[in-house]
Amino acid sequence: MLNVLILGGTSEASALAQALHARRIRAIYSYAGRVKTPKPQPLPTRVGGFGGVAGLVEYIEREGITHLVDATHPFAAQMSRHAIQAAKASGVALLALTRSAWAETEGERWQRVASIEAAVEALSGPAERVLLAIGRQHLEAFSARPQHHYV
Repeated sequence: MLNVLILGGTSEASALAQALHARRIRAIYSYAGRVKTPKPQPLPTRVGGFGGVAGLVEYIEREGITHLVDATHPFAAQMSRHAIQAAKASGVALLALTRSAWAETEGERWQRVASIEAAVEALSGPAERVLLAIGRQHLEAFSARPQHHYV
């Protein structure tokens, strides 16, 4: 019998939770510990870390997980690495849901930078509307450039 663990926190993870619930597939939705107000899910939900790869393997074995789905935020690179290692160690199937890369279109002004710090530095000019696609944990750095309207 299938028993899926969704490593979530994204809209794609929520859509998958809805689909599994609708098909009555046994699954658990897991939010990272830094989520302050988790979105309600139609599945049993857990919040918090696993304690590294060993903790994730122990959880997989204890709960009888058969399939692991990495649907974490693109900035959750460590969790994705842990998912790969835990799936190999426990022998469960792993699926990673990834978002398509954004593509620049005509009329847009993209500026590529190497780091969060470089992005803050690049915003030293006059007030503009700035789209940040960085995840909440890095927002504080942009308080150094308060002239901008951030989306």
